[in-house]
Amino acid sequence: MPHGTLEVVLVSAKGLEDTDFLNSMDPYVNFTCRTQEQKSSISSGQGTSPEWNETFIFTVSEGTTELIAKIFDKDVGTEDDSVGEATIALEPVFLEGEIPPTAYNVVKNEEFKGEIWIALSFKPSENRSRGFEDESYGGWKNSEASY
Repeated sequence: MPHGTLEVVLVSAKGLEDTDFLNSMDPYVNFTCRTQEQKSSISSGQGTSPEWNETFIFTVSEGTTELIAKIFDKDVGTEDDSVGEATIALEPVFLEGEIPPTAYNVVKNEEFKGEIWIALSFKPSENRSRGFEDESYGGWKNSEASY
C-alpha cells in the first residue's frame, strides 16, 4: 500500500445546483481523507461556478483509497446547505504520481449536481519501513548513563 504525501489542488467548481434563492451561493469544500479533514476558504458571492485555487496536503497511510470532497453553501443564521459530494478514487494518482485538473461529478441523493475540478499529486515516502525499524529499543546509542 502507498505511504506518502497527497497534494490536492482545489481548482474550481462548475454548474453547481444553486441552494440560495435570494442571494448568490457562498460555497466551500470539506475534504476527508480517511481520518484527516480539511476545509477550503469560502468562495463568497461566486455562486454556482466558484474558483479557489487552494492546495491541501494529506498524509497517506495504509488503507487510504479515496478522497471525499463535500461541498457546502455557507449560510448566515442557519445551518450550511449541502450542495453535494464527489468521491475520488486515489489509485490512479498512486500509479501515475500526478493527475492534472480533472472534473469529478458532484452528486447528492444519487443526482448530478455539477462538477468539481481537482488536481492531485502523490509523493511516496522516502523510507519505507517494515514497521519495526522506527521503534527505539534503547541500547548503547541511547544510553544516558555517565560513568
